[in-house]
Amino acid sequence: MDNYIKNRFDFVFLFDVKDGNPNGDPDFDNQPRIDFETREGLVSDVCIKRKVRNYIQLKVEAGELSSDNYDIFIRQGQILNDIINGEKGKANNDEKKGRLSMCDKYFDIRTFGAVLSTGEGLGVVRGPVQFVFSRSIDEIDSRTHSLTRCCVVDNADSTTFGNKSTVSYGLYRMHGYVSAFDGNKCHFTEDDLKLLWEALANAFEHDHAAARGEMNARALIVFKHESKLGNARASQLFDLVKISKKEGVEFPRQFDDYVISVDKNKLPTGVTIEEMI
Repeated sequence: MDNYIKNRFDFVFLFDVKDGNPNGDPDFDNQPRIDFETREGLVSDVCIKRKVRNYIQLKVEAGELSSDNYDIFIRQGQILNDIINGEKGKANNDEKKGRLSMCDKYFDIRTFGAVLSTGEGLGVVRGPVQFVFSRSIDEIDSRTHSLTRCCVVDNADSTTFGNKSTVSYGLYRMHGYVSAFDGNKCHFTEDDLKLLWEALANAFEHDHAAARGEMNARALIVFKHESKLGNARASQLFDLVKISKKEGVEFPRQFDDYVISVDKNKLPTGVTIEEMI
C-alpha cells in the first residue's frame, strides 16, 4: 500500500459528562477517577481507546468495513494466544511477518499497538496513535447515590439495592499524538486516520448507559505537521488551545458555560490546524 500517513499529528479532544460516571476506578468502589490533590476528574487512555474500538467493531458488524482489514483484536471473548500463534504459523514462524499480518488484519493493533508476547508470541507492536489520561478543566463534584428496589427476594431482604456514583458535570481534555514513523511500520494509512477522527467524534453515540449519564464529544482540534518529524513541539501547540469559564460562572453545569479559543496567529510555520468537531 502507498497511502501510509506521511505527516505527524497532535490533537486535543474535549468531551463532557453530565450526571454520570465517565470512568470508574475499581480500586475505589468504581467511583469516578479523581486527582485527590486537585479534585480534578480523570479518564484513562484505555477507556477512550475502548470507545474507539467499539465504534469500529460496530461498523464492521454493520457491513460498512471489512473484517479482513478492520477487525478488532482486544475485545471480549477473544482467546489471544490462539490468534497470535495462528498468525505466526501462517507466517512460517517469521515474527516480523506475523506482526505485520496482525497489523493488516486488526485496526486496533495498527493504530494503538499491542503486546503480542503471550505464549509463543510475536513481540510488541508500538502503535502510531497514543492517548494520554484525560483531565477535567475544573474540579468535579462526585456524589454517591443509594439505589432502592420495589421488589425483594424474601421478607428479610432490604429494599436498598446498591449505589451509583456520578459526576454532576465535567468537561475533560485529552491530548493525543500520531507518529508517521510508527505508522509506516504498522501500515497505518490515511484512511485509517480519517476513521480514527470519525471514531472519536462518535465515541459516545453508541455507548449510552444509565451509569454514564450524558457524555458527548465537544471538540477535536487537530494540528498537522508538514514533516514526519514535526515542525513544532506538541506542548507548544497544545498551549494554543485555551479553555476558560464564562464570566459569572462559578459552578459549570453545561458546555456553554465555557469559552474555547485557539490562538491561530501563533501557529508555527509548517503546522496547519483543523477543527474536526
